[in-house]
Amino acid sequence: MLTHKHYCTYARVLLCFYDIVAIGFYYYCQELVETFVKPEYNLLIMLAKPFIKWVGGKSQLLDEIREKYPSKIEKYCEPFVGGGAVLFDVLNTFQPEEILINDINKELINTYSQIKNNCEVLISQLSEIQSIYKNHSVEENKDFFYEKRNRYNELKVNGNDSENLEKAVLFVFLNKTCFNGLYRVNSKGLFNVPFNNAKNPLLCDEDNLRACSNLLQNVEMKVGDYKGCKDFIDSDTFVYIDPPYRPLTQTAAFTSYSETGFSDKEQIELGNFITEISNKGAMVLASNSDPKNANENDNFFDDLYSQFKIKRVSASRMINSNAKKRGVINELLISNIASIF
Repeated sequence: MLTHKHYCTYARVLLCFYDIVAIGFYYYCQELVETFVKPEYNLLIMLAKPFIKWVGGKSQLLDEIREKYPSKIEKYCEPFVGGGAVLFDVLNTFQPEEILINDINKELINTYSQIKNNCEVLISQLSEIQSIYKNHSVEENKDFFYEKRNRYNELKVNGNDSENLEKAVLFVFLNKTCFNGLYRVNSKGLFNVPFNNAKNPLLCDEDNLRACSNLLQNVEMKVGDYKGCKDFIDSDTFVYIDPPYRPLTQTAAFTSYSETGFSDKEQIELGNFITEISNKGAMVLASNSDPKNANENDNFFDDLYSQFKIKRVSASRMINSNAKKRGVINELLISNIASIF
């Protein structure tokens, strides 16, 4: 028969057990913090995401695209990096030993480079702009926007490398405060997107900029035509290709990817490039618009990529200035990785 003394003994044993569990859990949590906290920033390492809004950005299609990743990625190339949604997703998920990103937009790659190499100074300068913007009226901010746009174009024309950091700061600012985050240039190469009347945009996401900078440390960056990536790409490389989309209609061609544009001729040349690197053994995944959204009989990409697997996925069209004309359309995912389709 159990006595009061027995119950007291059991209680003491249970209390000791709970103490041991609590102490163990404390040290386990402490170890987690030491593992995942970056000391110089004193914050949990967060997953990086695009630091700009980009037309055709793939954030909304990441779930579909993730399903098409190879089981491991040791070497990665993105010849049209744009906003970098897939780039940062790959870097968050895998640890490629070699990474090459490229874009023909010199100012975009400069911004990636400044975030990689001068992140804290960029944050400081962008924070100053954010403070000014927050204390202005909408009309004052409109004037402020066009003042900064003029300054950006002045720096762009001058081409002085010593001013690359300021250009990058203005690039991010203009992206956050221009219409739909577009990057459009005129025939002279000058940025000409109007103000978006944003009242309180997040101009400087410090934590994300630092997370991006951390992941970009091992990334090689190039400016130029996508064909310049050919020598980097081999049979060990996973290549994601997200070129300027073929417009569904003439009026849909609102943006200019660069001063040169991207016509059907360039799309065909890109198709030949994809075939060439596929023949080298590279694992390739490409995106593009689906012409059948506008014309069911338009087989442009079905014919161009007839030797590849093609999947149609749903995406939201966000670029139209008329919200009523935005909606769900199909886009194409094209790949030579038969096992993932």
